[in-house]
Amino acid sequence: MIEAAMIWNEPNNKSHWDPELDPDWSRFATMAILAADAIKRENPAVTKVLGGISPIDAGFMTRMKEFGVLDHLDAVAVHGFPLDWNLWQIQEWPQKLGEISAVIDLPIWVSEVGISTFGAEEVQVWGLRRTAELLIGNTPRIQWYSLYDLPRAWEATTRHREAEGSSYYRHFYMGLLREDGTPKPALEEFLRYAPQIGLVQWFHYQDHRLDDAVAWMKRLGVTHMRTGLSWADSFRPNALDWFDRQMQALEDFNVTVTFCFTPEHRGLQPHHTSPPLVPEEFAEFCAAMIQRYAPGISAGAVPARRASAA
Repeated sequence: MIEAAMIWNEPNNKSHWDPELDPDWSRFATMAILAADAIKRENPAVTKVLGGISPIDAGFMTRMKEFGVLDHLDAVAVHGFPLDWNLWQIQEWPQKLGEISAVIDLPIWVSEVGISTFGAEEVQVWGLRRTAELLIGNTPRIQWYSLYDLPRAWEATTRHREAEGSSYYRHFYMGLLREDGTPKPALEEFLRYAPQIGLVQWFHYQDHRLDDAVAWMKRLGVTHMRTGLSWADSFRPNALDWFDRQMQALEDFNVTVTFCFTPEHRGLQPHHTSPPLVPEEFAEFCAAMIQRYAPGISAGAVPARRASAA
């Protein structure tokens, strides 16, 4: 079941939202408010979450507050990768949460946290253990990124691959499972913390890993997870068939579904990071997905399983 809808992913990261097209985030704020209100109209019981920010920036959160975005939400989220990309150390997690709680009153979710095995698989074991010590009990949601390594034949979602150097390749080593599905040492460590810690797994269009991922999450005792439904992907051939298959496969989990990524033909620029030409269109996509996969009881909707099979 969908328990939460997250509006965008890392909006303050140029790999996910273009700062040149929206230097003060006012376009994002408008879009987020429209999306949150559209989700609420379809199902008020779904928790509305601001897309997890990366870097963790109290200034960005204050900007969202000033624009009135937080008045339309139930929670905010942060992403942290102190052993791979962030310029702070892992023991600073409580301080980072404190910086955000100092400027807002909403619950703060940690919707992505992870450690790559780029340098050594043993680092991930230690990092998972230390992350659990620092975060369990201090945030209502912790979602580990990720279950699978990103296949090397694919591309990481980034706009600055050439400038990242080795940092780019860390994207491919974040899983508890290797690309071929074999477990890394940290998988056994993760068993100690589920279901207090959930998982993040992005499923690409027609992702061959979907069924195996579901089986692994159930084996690990995961009860809540986070994934995405891409507005850009919704324009692919037979997109709704794929969305139906994905959401039906995940129906036994409490799912945070992230809505993000602009179709090239609907952006100010032809790129997934672009603000949309018409922000209401993104809100309409969010509403349609909630109506299809988490319909409000007050609307007299059928259960999600039957709706996804229609």
